[in-house]
Amino acid sequence: MVLNLKAVASTLGALLFFLGIALLIPMGVGLWYGEASWWSFAVSAMIALVIGGGAWRLLGREEAELRVRDGFAIVSLAWLVLSLMGGVPFVMGGVLETFTDAFFETMSGFTTTGATILGGGGNPNIEDIPKAFLCWRSLTHWLGGMGIIVLTLAILPILGVGGMQLYKAEVPGPSADKLTPRVRDTAKNLWFIYVGITVFEIVLLLPVMDLFDAVNHAFATMATGGFSTKNGSVGQFDSAYIDWVITFFMFVAGMNFALHFRLLRGQSITVFRDAELRVYFWATLGAVLLITLSNWQPMTAILPHADRVTAAFEGYASFADALRYSAFQAVSIITTTGFGTADYELWPPLAIGVLFLLFFLGGMAGSTGGGMKVVRHVLLFKNAYRDIKQLIHPQAVMPVRMNGKVVPAEVLRNVLSFIVLYFALIALGTGTMALLGTDLLTSFGATISCVGNIGPAFGTLGPAENYAHLHAGGKWVLALLMMAGRLEIFTVLILFVPAFWRQ
Repeated sequence: MVLNLKAVASTLGALLFFLGIALLIPMGVGLWYGEASWWSFAVSAMIALVIGGGAWRLLGREEAELRVRDGFAIVSLAWLVLSLMGGVPFVMGGVLETFTDAFFETMSGFTTTGATILGGGGNPNIEDIPKAFLCWRSLTHWLGGMGIIVLTLAILPILGVGGMQLYKAEVPGPSADKLTPRVRDTAKNLWFIYVGITVFEIVLLLPVMDLFDAVNHAFATMATGGFSTKNGSVGQFDSAYIDWVITFFMFVAGMNFALHFRLLRGQSITVFRDAELRVYFWATLGAVLLITLSNWQPMTAILPHADRVTAAFEGYASFADALRYSAFQAVSIITTTGFGTADYELWPPLAIGVLFLLFFLGGMAGSTGGGMKVVRHVLLFKNAYRDIKQLIHPQAVMPVRMNGKVVPAEVLRNVLSFIVLYFALIALGTGTMALLGTDLLTSFGATISCVGNIGPAFGTLGPAENYAHLHAGGKWVLALLMMAGRLEIFTVLILFVPAFWRQ
């Protein structure tokens, strides 16, 4: 048999069951705030618990080892099934009229993309929907950030020794780096760190936010998601303190969680020697400085309005303001969080150009960030430099090294293949969106944003706009691109290879 269908169906049932439990949280929020729509979560939770629990129970405990093919199938189908089920409350509660919008919003949440259809196209503004739904949006971020599969590994002994196949398929990056010998222990450690940092951010936000807003923004930050409780995103709070706290935690969320684990164990020397971390830090710092210098226009405080260069954006007269807004947007894009405090499409060309390049960088491997990942860029340039030197010394043996270790040839091939597929997917998505009637800039921006799980884009999808106006078919296309990007392309595309389904 190509796939162990019983194991796949049983595991999907277990995941759906735990989704039902998660749906009880926004139901409780709705009851707490006296919202009539709490029942939509109660009914959705019941459906998920009955169907998921029934499949899990009837198919029984699967003792057989999960194979690699089973792991890929489970992960890809899980994101699809959970997003389909997670969109039901939006329609049932009357928040969204079409299931297309509900599916798009939920997939955007679970994949931590943060692209929203709220606030446009006849859909309600974010502040106008019940708090239970705001909670659910943020919760899909938080669960999807570290991965529902990893969460399941931490609490479901049913997966047993077969868990590594799921972990390899879900954990971002060229390779899955276990922190501990047992996968379940690895997942527990990841979630311990994840929860701890989230709580720490909530505590820091509480002095200037109420508890509900603090929790929701902490969930979205640590997941590098970008869903806010405000139409104007984080910028609507108009607080320098909030901006800097969230900027810091976005950067932290974009780091490899294995490094956080090492820091907790007192291995700070090995952390700061990490090559990917150094590139991530300097790339972020360099981008922040370039954008800040581009946005800082001290003469705007002196010159009369008629002498200013532009009417739309006159720059920031204060260096502190220029640094604050530039740092926030740069870190938001490089980590693929997608929060906004300013409309970067109005910024000078240099600032926009730097942000555009950051769309293709992404966070570190092993983080909750999306994108191409910093480590792939590092390995790509190391490989290119090695090839140049090889032309000078054709007989020399010159392995590519990362953190003092030789990088296997198969990892380098994986990196090159990923980059080719990444841009091929962007080209395919751009062409498809254009065929559906979307202008070319918006089509391109939407595709790179969804494949990279970023959220805001360019054209009519900037940080001040939303995705509501897009063609219904385009929303399904973009939702699938989000899933492909979140699962790093290979996990999804392998299902379309005929050889996958042959013995």
